Amino acid sequence: MAMNRLKTFVLLSVLTALLLFVGQMLGGYSGLAVAGFFVVIMNIVSYFFSHKIVLMMYRAKEAKEKDQPELYKIVREVAQLAGIPMPKVYIVPSEQPNAFATGRNPKNAVVACTAGIIGLLSKDELKGVIAHEISHIKNRDILIQTVAATIAGIISYIGVMARWSAIFGGFGGDRDNNNIIEFLVLAIVTPLIATLIQLGISRSREYLADESAARILNNPYGLAQALEKLHNAGKRVPMRLGSPSTSSLFISNPFRGGMLISLLSTHPPMEKRIARLKSMSF
Repeated sequence: MAMNRLKTFVLLSVLTALLLFVGQMLGGYSGLAVAGFFVVIMNIVSYFFSHKIVLMMYRAKEAKEKDQPELYKIVREVAQLAGIPMPKVYIVPSEQPNAFATGRNPKNAVVACTAGIIGLLSKDELKGVIAHEISHIKNRDILIQTVAATIAGIISYIGVMARWSAIFGGFGGDRDNNNIIEFLVLAIVTPLIATLIQLGISRSREYLADESAARILNNPYGLAQALEKLHNAGKRVPMRLGSPSTSSLFISNPFRGGMLISLLSTHPPMEKRIARLKSMSF
């Protein structure tokens, strides 16, 4: 667990250093400041309101305890073990087995389960999934992902501006080799590196949530078995709601793709997650 926290810190530090490097390459910070202002505002709005947007996107409805007594019992029990307030419970009307957590802090948290996951998993397996999602809440992963998205967004914005500058002659005419190299770095290389670092942070937080869930329950096997079931069932039952841009929220990537999609996945390989959990001892 300590290693995953350290990895997140290192990746965020590298991402910040990359932003400072881009600022230095620009020679002046006015353009960087303007880009930063708009991206920060966008991410602040996203931080405070994205949970409502996501719940609407997946047509999630708040569940009543009388309709989902077993689910409420599990969520309440795990929240107490984790030492956080009871989050709101939502149901997503999809047969694909999956779950996600959202909300900017533990006091404003939501745990959402699809109809498919409730019907597929045993009590212990579902408890493992809920513990994973509550770990995301307790570890404030939404805040961390927002910070990473803000920095990566600024770098990507500068990359877009560099490409537009090239199209309209900003790197034309008397350009030399240094200008060409700067263009390639600003327009292509740094945004790609920033994206890969952001994905690395997301994967690190998934591993951390898995480990935290196992420690909350003092048992890694329920979650390991759940992940195996979700991985196999997810291949057969596609997610027909939402957007791939929200895939990082889910415990298992609900959208499938080719090799490039796998390379740029926000989730670690499921086989590695399961193997890590099974190797844990208490």
